[in-house]
Amino acid sequence: MEEIQEQQQINSEESVIESEGLEEKDEDDEKKGPPQVDSKEEILHEKVTKKIIKEGRGEKPSKYSTCFLHYRGWTKSTQHKFEDTWQEQRPIEMILGKEKTELAGLAIGVSSMKAGESALLEVGWELGYGKEGNFSFPNVPPMADLFYEVELIGFDETKEGKSRGDMTVEERIGAGDRRKMEGNVLFKDEKLEEAMQQYEMAIAYMNDDFMFQLMGKYRDMALAVKNPCHLNIAACLIKLKRYDEAIAQCSIVLSEDENNVKALFRRGKARAELGQTDAAREDFQKARKYAPEDKAIIKELRLLAEHDKAVYQKQKEIYKGIFGKAPEPKPKQKNWLIFVWHWLVALFCRLLKLGKHKSE
Repeated sequence: MEEIQEQQQINSEESVIESEGLEEKDEDDEKKGPPQVDSKEEILHEKVTKKIIKEGRGEKPSKYSTCFLHYRGWTKSTQHKFEDTWQEQRPIEMILGKEKTELAGLAIGVSSMKAGESALLEVGWELGYGKEGNFSFPNVPPMADLFYEVELIGFDETKEGKSRGDMTVEERIGAGDRRKMEGNVLFKDEKLEEAMQQYEMAIAYMNDDFMFQLMGKYRDMALAVKNPCHLNIAACLIKLKRYDEAIAQCSIVLSEDENNVKALFRRGKARAELGQTDAAREDFQKARKYAPEDKAIIKELRLLAEHDKAVYQKQKEIYKGIFGKAPEPKPKQKNWLIFVWHWLVALFCRLLKLGKHKSE
């Protein structure tokens, strides 16, 4: 399979993509309800409406397309969030026309979307969890109308509706590799969001359950698809100043290959930007151990050294002002009138003393 062609230097992080598939969550996200959307409402079905949050591109999926999506679900009456796939940072697979009964309304919404589109769906209980609801996971009460915030990452037009689970190992790796290569083409055209979605779909084919089953050459083949995608995501996130997320992507690669030079370099870059200089230096030094002549790594280590020197000089100036030698007091200006007066008094006293001496 083809590898992603990058520049010879490690700092080829500029050659990569961005996506909104991995979103940064607020700490109080659990307390939030569905987003407020001002766009025009579109009626898709008697029990399904849609408001577009972000426009997509290209065609819409057809029946039996394998769709990859993220979504959050809320009950309309209580605003209780019962499911959130973004929290696990892995897209969900849905084959249109073969979806679960409780996801029928969601599938209708997805079938109306384009790749990259985000939307808010309102689904009646008849096309959701029904009259009985669901009391396990997810926990949805009986006859609950639903809200879904959905992002369609992308889809594969497979007429036979073949899911990942039904594919052979070679088919899954091949499908992921095709997505990776499509992402590369989009990146070269600087279509960063679209390219990122392709990389994320490639990673979806290489999910944890699948990777756990692989050994030997098949595992190596899968990692050759999966790891470059994570590294490209990390590089893009650095450009977008989303450094914490970039660190997480690099750490995924390093959990598989602790000596991966590109992952160490890019994680070091992200840590340096966050001011974590000691951790960044550790990453760069380890990367240099395996690529001692790499100019990009040497440059970053030099920049860290210059940064440390500047900080030291600044602190030295601050402490010098606090603990340094006290300035000498300025000499007081003399009052010349007082000086003349004292001179005249002394002269008068001397003349008196001389006069007295002569009289004697």
